[in-house]
Amino acid sequence: MPPYSEAHLLAYPEEYFAGIDLFNSGEFHAAHDAWEERWLGPVGAQEKLFLQAMIQSAVAFHHLEIGRPGAARRMHQMAREKFSRLGTNRFMSLDLDDFQMQLARALSWLESGPDPRELLPPVIDFPHITLVPEVMEFD
Repeated sequence: MPPYSEAHLLAYPEEYFAGIDLFNSGEFHAAHDAWEERWLGPVGAQEKLFLQAMIQSAVAFHHLEIGRPGAARRMHQMAREKFSRLGTNRFMSLDLDDFQMQLARALSWLESGPDPRELLPPVIDFPHITLVPEVMEFD
């Protein structure tokens, strides 16, 4: 099943989909770049907060790739805080509860000790972004 529909493509900015495609391909730094391009522009406050959480989620995985588990843990914590501040369980057709559950499944091991550099990384089941069918209004 494709991660988004034609209706989504008509409703949301292209940088959003570029980031989704790159994230789903494991290109986490590039996903960060795509979302950051949109985030740096004139967007509403809620979209800016959402994009920042998505950027930090991607950066968490990038930090793991380059051997920085402490930075990955911090990015994951910051992303969770921003998702919480959104005050909704869906934004731009992303089920935030499901996405955060996937993030937690992949990254919660970073919280299992005082220094994540001393932890043996498990095999990670990377999150996969799939939008819900409903197209939503956003700021």
